[in-house]
Amino acid sequence: MARPDGRLSHDLLPGERLPQDACGVFGVWAPGEEVAKLTYFGLYALQHRGQEAAGIATSDGQRLVVYKDVGLVSQVFDESALASLPGHLAVGHCRYSTTGRNSWENAQPTLGGTADHTVALTHNGNLINTAELRDRLAEALGGDLSRSRGEVGRGNTTDTALVTGLLTCDPDIPLETAALRVLPLLRGAFSLVFCNETTLYAARDPQGVRPLVLGRLERGWVVASETAALDIVGASVVREIEPGELIAIDENGLRSQRFAEPAPKRCVFEWVYLARPDTTIAGREVYDSRVEMGRRLAAEHPVEADMVMPTPESGTPAAIGYAEASGIPFGHGLVKNAYVGRTFIAPSQTIRQLGIRLKLNPLRDVIKGKRLVVVDDSIVRGNTQRALVRMLREAGAAEVHVRISSPPVRWPCFYGIDFATRAELIATGLAVEDIRASIGADSLGYISEEGMVAATEQDRSALCTACFSGDYPITLPSRDQLGKDVLELQFAAVHDEVDVTDVGTLDQQATSGR
Repeated sequence: MARPDGRLSHDLLPGERLPQDACGVFGVWAPGEEVAKLTYFGLYALQHRGQEAAGIATSDGQRLVVYKDVGLVSQVFDESALASLPGHLAVGHCRYSTTGRNSWENAQPTLGGTADHTVALTHNGNLINTAELRDRLAEALGGDLSRSRGEVGRGNTTDTALVTGLLTCDPDIPLETAALRVLPLLRGAFSLVFCNETTLYAARDPQGVRPLVLGRLERGWVVASETAALDIVGASVVREIEPGELIAIDENGLRSQRFAEPAPKRCVFEWVYLARPDTTIAGREVYDSRVEMGRRLAAEHPVEADMVMPTPESGTPAAIGYAEASGIPFGHGLVKNAYVGRTFIAPSQTIRQLGIRLKLNPLRDVIKGKRLVVVDDSIVRGNTQRALVRMLREAGAAEVHVRISSPPVRWPCFYGIDFATRAELIATGLAVEDIRASIGADSLGYISEEGMVAATEQDRSALCTACFSGDYPITLPSRDQLGKDVLELQFAAVHDEVDVTDVGTLDQQATSGR
């Protein structure tokens, strides 16, 4: 599909899985505004962060209602669905599954609560101590997860549902007090936006791995994964939610508390690829960083060529920077079909063999006889670059030089990005020259880690570069406690014993789209 920021969806090749974005979260407290519609448009701006499911919960101060389903934001919601979500307070989510399978049960917001109040929670990131949290929740419930008044044990197999369960397992503790007790127990990456009937909350892990920003409306407040989502709803940027901070917004205004000391380790891949180019993170616009990565790439890996071209569209800012620094003209050698989307019709063998041509087609007169520099943001398996190089040669390119605006991806991410497994990463165990030969390029150059970090204008010590360096800033548990499906089998026995429609008082307070 064509993404809201103009970039293509990940799979340029049928069946090819490139890095999948973390989720997008959004929240708004604004009496007198149509908060469901504000949230819809905020999620639309964040669609690139999650394309599997979407959901919105709203409250009018008395009753909390949720509507969620599998699909893109524009597929899940229409005018009638948004009209069914009244109130002055809302939280929303667009999902890519980093823990738990893609299913309606795992769509967010997740629900929990008691007879007195309901909690709706959304999460961007990935926790690494889910097994420990599950045991804590089971202990709090007397060893029986089916006693949870939320979605845990009822088909939901996400770390998010565990957090919601922990926040609501003691009906005698106010939500804010529960949050200050639970948040320090969470390890990994989490940018949370959640609410009960009266109050909007947002919290960010002590490392601040995933972005989360606060914005101001004329009649309220907004929190979102990226500043681009604030722009689309007309909110001004106030500041980032700080690492280790919990904020609360209600009729009395905004208040802030610390639940942990900040130890910033922002994900550098947000600047490389994940975030929209029109987003600002830690004071640095993502587009400017990507252009600067291209400039530094040109200095580190020069080549004599006739044209610099991007892999549409993710490689465009870096290609602009490369052309600017090298003096080689910038041009477009490939045209993308913006209407090839997330098709549910499996391609025939003939079409599958055409592969990348479903989405890209060469401009033969532009390419023929030229020495090309092709700029992209990353190489994962190498299949996409291999197909592109072949296509460009078939179109008459004299030479194809590939330049990558990030270092080799050699390590998986456990903090909210779904890469291929380490065995599938082409850079695992291969030298750059071996990768060049594998993709068929005349030359291959990756930016250095130092060059990439410098382009972000962030202190190296405040960044997570684990997928490039293998240096994980948050200590990982044993291997059997990691992975996207780590909770699936653990919840299976409970799920078999419990009627998934039995959600107690939530039946009275929540509705959902199927």
